[in-house]
Amino acid sequence: MANRNRWLKLLGVASAAGVVATGVLVARDERARRAYSPDEVRDRLRERAERGTERPGGDG
Repeated sequence: MANRNRWLKLLGVASAAGVVATGVLVARDERARRAYSPDEVRDRLRERAERGTERPGGDG
């Protein structure tokens, strides 16, 4: 039974580490996203929209 408790504790610690690592990645992504000015965001969205409406081959 003691061995089982040890594995459960290890699983809990690993889960907590995973949650912390995910939070770090989300925070880093948020900082990178906020680094753009509103004009840069608008320009990037327009470029993305234009690429999304283009058709391969150009024959419509």
